[in-house]
Order: sequence, then C-alpha cells, then structure tokens
Amino acid sequence: MDTTHSKQRHSMIAAAIRLSRWREHVPFTIPLTIIGGLLALEPMESPVDWRLFAVLTANILAMSFAFMLNNIEDAPDDALDSNKKRHNVISSGQLSRREGIILTAAAFLLSLLLYAFSGALTLVTGLAILALCYLYSAHPFRLKARPISDVLTHALMLSGLLIAVGYFTYGSEPRDVWLVIGAASLFSAYGQFYNQIVDYEVDKAAGLKNTAVLLGKGPTSMLGHFSIAAALVCMLAAIAQGLFPAWLGTILIIGLVTTIIFPWEFDMRGNLARDGGNVQRPGLIIANMLALVWLASNMGAITIL
Repeated sequence: MDTTHSKQRHSMIAAAIRLSRWREHVPFTIPLTIIGGLLALEPMESPVDWRLFAVLTANILAMSFAFMLNNIEDAPDDALDSNKKRHNVISSGQLSRREGIILTAAAFLLSLLLYAFSGALTLVTGLAILALCYLYSAHPFRLKARPISDVLTHALMLSGLLIAVGYFTYGSEPRDVWLVIGAASLFSAYGQFYNQIVDYEVDKAAGLKNTAVLLGKGPTSMLGHFSIAAALVCMLAAIAQGLFPAWLGTILIIGLVTTIIFPWEFDMRGNLARDGGNVQRPGLIIANMLALVWLASNMGAITIL
C-alpha cells in the first residue's frame, strides 16, 4: 500500500513539474532577470543581494503561472489532438483541472509574495506581469487569440517586463536602460511572429484570428525582420551608452563567431529552423553565458583583468 501511495505521489509531483513547462521559460527568464538587476547595479558598482534571487524566483514562478494557466485553458482543445493531448497533463488526465488550478494559484501567490518582499516598484511591475499572464490565456480575454495584442502581450510579459522588474529591484530611473528593455521586447516579438508563421496553416484552419492570420504570412514575416533589425539597433545603442561592462564584448564576440561556424539546425521548439530560427537556441546560450559571468564577476566569484 505504501509503495502504491509513493508511486502516486511521485507521479503527481512529476505531472506538476510538467505542468509548469519550466524548460520552455527558465532559459530566458534567468538571463533577462539577472541582466535587469545588474544594469541597475553597474553604475553604482554595488553587489547583488538576496533581492535579485527573490525576484528571479518570482519571475520563474510567474512564467510557470503563465504556462500552467495556458495548459488549463487549452485543455479542452488539446484533448482533440493526440500530440497536444500527450504534452498537456490536464488533457491527458495526469492531473485534474481542479488540481491544476490549485497549483497554478499557488504559483501566482508565491510569485506575488516574492515581488512584494522586493520593493514597491518591483511589486507594481510584478503585478503587471501576472496580470498580462492571466489575460493572455484566460477566457474570455484570451489576448493570445487577438491580433496585435497577442504579439504585444507576449513581448512584454515574456521579455521586456522581466528585465524591468529585475532593474526596479535596485533602481528607479531606467533612462537608457529602456533601450535594453525595448531590444528584449522586440526580440520576443520576433519570436512570436516566427512561431505564428510556422503555425500559420494550422491556426488558419482552426479559425484562430491572430496577427499572422489577419495580416498574412508575407507582412508578418516583414514585421519579424523589422523587429530583429530594431532590436539590434536598440542593443547597439545601449552598448554605445556604456550600459554593459566592456569585457562582456569578448564573450559576445566568441559566442557569435561560434554560432556562425557551427550553425544550429533546429529552432526553440525543436522544428527544423527557417527564416533565422537557427539563431534562437545559440542566442539563448550566449545570453545565459553573459548574464552568469557578469553575475559571478559582480559577486566577486571571478576576477576580470
């Protein structure tokens, strides 16, 4: 009997972890949050404290909340598709809808509590993230299924605001840091345009009215290219303003050269890359390297000559 209960408990824990879909958001949540905090501390030459790690945990929980809620809201539709049903623990019956709602509410409340511990501006920005996460998937709002708002919401809650909340943990006047927040948001917008083009035929057949279905593949592709170009302009301007330590440039150049020499075949979702999708995974790897090395330097774990 104890063995049976133990297996059931382990199975539920595994299903709860799968519901969070952490593999899909932790790789970008970590660097964005860390970079946001370090952008505030760099001019003051101050070290990080516990608040950055509290906000990082809050952001991971907020992103988990977003993905968990999305699984719950999409469960009835996913149940009609064998592939989607297998990947959705609610649709497949590994967790009940009630259990999923309880876990999702817990992620929301823990995230909110950690934002509150880290300061007023952090709390306000965190509330904005959580609100957009809810509005993006929840009925009847479903911003993910509404043209234009699907891209704007995606760009803010999954990117720009994650940097902003990290920054507001230590600073109150972003000034030139808005360039970095804008660059991150534009990169995220490109990712949404890219995914919508890949899913265009399926989404159109399903009657989904997102931005790509409204505008068509050609204009959506152009918007994706514009987003990348504008993001690069913002990032170059941020570098020119001296927002980042100069020595990070060495790591960036090594990463970029390696990406060019050894191109990746797959995009973030594991599909064969198209239209720039082969830079998505190496781009995230480079972002994590930059953020973690910068953090280690700030904490005195490594010394940069």
